[in-house]
Amino acid sequence: MIAREEAFTLLKEKVKDESLIKHMLATEAIMRTLSKQFNEEEEKWGLTGLLHDIDYEETKETPGIHGKIGAEYLKNMGIPDEMVHAVLAHNERLGIERTSLLDKALWATDPVTGFIMAVALVRPDRKLATVELRSMKKKFKELKFAAGADREQIKSCETELDIPLDDFLELGLQALQGISEELGL
Repeated sequence: MIAREEAFTLLKEKVKDESLIKHMLATEAIMRTLSKQFNEEEEKWGLTGLLHDIDYEETKETPGIHGKIGAEYLKNMGIPDEMVHAVLAHNERLGIERTSLLDKALWATDPVTGFIMAVALVRPDRKLATVELRSMKKKFKELKFAAGADREQIKSCETELDIPLDDFLELGLQALQGISEELGL
């Protein structure tokens, strides 16, 4: 497996959009936190989160292939098959079944990052530090708020990971608070 620094260098070569990089950093942070909860390999889970959208800028006009090019990059780098599978399975359009805990964790984590960051951005101070579970739960019910954050996909944390939604939101918030400087929030 590659080192985190090497993975981040590759990411910066392939991804120029700062918002997308922040999303990938946020996904990495939550995946690392989840790995600890499930007693899984933190580096593997973190790197999966960090690299999951590495081909997004190349495939944004053809979302039906998003993940395929990224999976090829990862295979060519010698990334373990389990990580490659998770990258493929995170795009439902590819029809790849989520079979492993890693697959399921990435699936639930992907949209929750944007949701939590959006909640922070509507705070008067625009900081993750002042976000509370109560405000996240209120915004979660407002389907027009952060509409791109698929609520059913986020709620898969309950059925696929056996983590109650409130706990998943709290876990995600704490993970993002830990990298708030990198996220500018």
